[in-house]
Amino acid sequence: MTEERSSEAARRAMIDSQLRTSGVNEPWILDAMGSLPREDFVPATMREAAYIDRAIPLGEGRMLAAPIVHGRLLAEARPTQGDKALLVGEAQGYLAALLRPLVGSLDVIAPSEAQDASGSGDYSLIVIDGAVEVLPDLLADNLADDGRVVTGQVLRGVTRIAVGRKASNTITLLPLAEVGIPILPEFAAPKRWTF
Repeated sequence: MTEERSSEAARRAMIDSQLRTSGVNEPWILDAMGSLPREDFVPATMREAAYIDRAIPLGEGRMLAAPIVHGRLLAEARPTQGDKALLVGEAQGYLAALLRPLVGSLDVIAPSEAQDASGSGDYSLIVIDGAVEVLPDLLADNLADDGRVVTGQVLRGVTRIAVGRKASNTITLLPLAEVGIPILPEFAAPKRWTF
């Protein structure tokens, strides 16, 4: 079997055994993830593991989330061509490549830049590629009124997909489904003193 056919078979298995069985059945997501080679977004030593159902280390503390995480993030984001979107993640990463053709425009900032993001207030969608303990105020300032946020959220050590909308200059995240999501240390809650 050629490497290309092997990759196609692995993508098909990812769709059938990971995405569909976890409730990600939107045709546009399955088409996008079925046509984009994940192995192009991992180190050469991890190419054969590109489709496993867990996060893959990319080096320098970065991770490529499991396929189900990206499938669920996209399903909850429901991106449209009318969206001006901001992705907190890797500009040349897998989720950026999936999201870019689905929105009207996409800006990408690294997690390390999110604390300093200037508040333009005109994004209709913010997607965070990882789990956060705290959503920075400056990042929230970039969201338009009634704009939506889709992220992973860390609650008592458990990661979940979470969604939120901006109303009255406030974003409240609603946790939806437990799933293993790489935690972004840039979004850790301040340490508090306890007994």
